Amino acid sequence: MQVEPTFVERLNQARGGDGSAQGDLLRRFEPWLRLLARVQVESRFAAKFDASDVVQQTLLEAVKAFPQFRGSTEAELTAWLRTILAHALAHEMRRYHGTAKRDITQEVSLEAELAQSSHRLGALLAESGPTPSQQVARRELDVVLADILARLPEDYRDVLIFRHLENLSHDEIAARMNRSAGAVRMLWVRALAALREACGSELDELMMSETNGSS
Repeated sequence: MQVEPTFVERLNQARGGDGSAQGDLLRRFEPWLRLLARVQVESRFAAKFDASDVVQQTLLEAVKAFPQFRGSTEAELTAWLRTILAHALAHEMRRYHGTAKRDITQEVSLEAELAQSSHRLGALLAESGPTPSQQVARRELDVVLADILARLPEDYRDVLIFRHLENLSHDEIAARMNRSAGAVRMLWVRALAALREACGSELDELMMSETNGSS
């Protein structure tokens, strides 16, 4: 029976220039990056450019910079990827405004906001699902929740992002989604129920995979 490489083994392979390992690792974080980029583009930049372009630039920069990454945990890798994402967002903002000078203060501010969004994601998972086991806790909860949200119906995902990550009121969400505030509240309740169910299943699967991987 073939044993899957551990996260650290895959990370070492990626640092050594293994394209397959780099692709595997970055695909693992792509939904999370897309979610963080979407929140920034919608809330800070009023959707003036495409979040997908920012994510693709982040992934390309990560591949080039992998040999310089010195961390060994998922938390260190996500922090590193957030820094690259902040740089890509700032670059896109400069391009949009037609300015060439790099603004370090803006990048630091963006990185702090991305970290805050990550924290909110982790908190939402902690509220929605059963208490993660010590094995599951090795995974970053914000990354886990981004994967779960990506699989929910689009309207469920949207209302949860608007409410919990962009901190919009039901009235503001209603204007975004072209629905009444009452319809948004009902949609939000259904979305939370779907999220709780999905979180329970996902954490069960993670516990099984972590247990099998360590046996």
